[in-house]
Amino acid sequence: MKKQPLASLGRQLGSWAEYLKRYTTLIEERGYSSASVKNQIQLITRFIQWLRRRHTGIHLLDETIVQRFLRRRPKAARRGDAATSYRFLYTLREQGIVPPQHKPPLSSQQRLISNYERYLLEERGLAPATVVNNVGFIDQFLSARFREAPLNPSQLRAPDVTDFVRHHAHKLSPGRAQLLVTALRSFLRYLQHQGKITADLAVCVPTVARWSFAALPKFLPADSVQKVLDRSERRTPIGRRNYAILLLLARLGLRACEVVALNLEDIDWENARITIRAKEDAGISFPCQRM
Repeated sequence: MKKQPLASLGRQLGSWAEYLKRYTTLIEERGYSSASVKNQIQLITRFIQWLRRRHTGIHLLDETIVQRFLRRRPKAARRGDAATSYRFLYTLREQGIVPPQHKPPLSSQQRLISNYERYLLEERGLAPATVVNNVGFIDQFLSARFREAPLNPSQLRAPDVTDFVRHHAHKLSPGRAQLLVTALRSFLRYLQHQGKITADLAVCVPTVARWSFAALPKFLPADSVQKVLDRSERRTPIGRRNYAILLLLARLGLRACEVVALNLEDIDWENARITIRAKEDAGISFPCQRM
């Protein structure tokens, strides 16, 4: 039943009908629902008709053409129209029907960052989110150092590293500042490993602890802690749970991750003791007051 509409569209779409048929086969193989396949066929049909009215050949199809089509779609168009249109383009490109996307040549800085990004993903096995953070900081570092000169990593010196950290770290939260220095150490070790620098500049990266941040106080006074506990709502199960969590944090000094990892089996009710699982999974028992 799905193929009959495609056959009837042959006269309307001309040679494009074969491309729509290939696309339909692909999304059916990928497990899209019948309703989704029908909606996508309708959209691509409109897209092809729009292209034919403008005498746009298959060899001219690219992201810019797709964007023009989507801008002319009514405001009430389906949310998935953009995804479907680009999927159609990429399918044709993968099959060699549409020419590959023309990309401008990368600058020397872009090539270096791209190689570093690939190194982090493929050789270090870092999570994509971590890689994005690292690459962003490194792009900023290189742009600041070689703003008015050609990129040449061999010209990097210790003051370049320390000055960059001092100028930018204080603008960040302590957590982001730590990510900044970690990214710099990683990148500088990468440059040395690749033979682009000879000195171990990673050791020149200052530690976060050397800077004074306008951060929250390291601890709350005892009377402030007691006020928080006194005002905790304990009439509901959730309220009592939250109160117990606050007691664990305030009285035993547990970290949030340690509280989250607690199980009922870790609580020795008879002897009033709680076993905390450390990073090495060694059980550490704390005496506690009955709550």
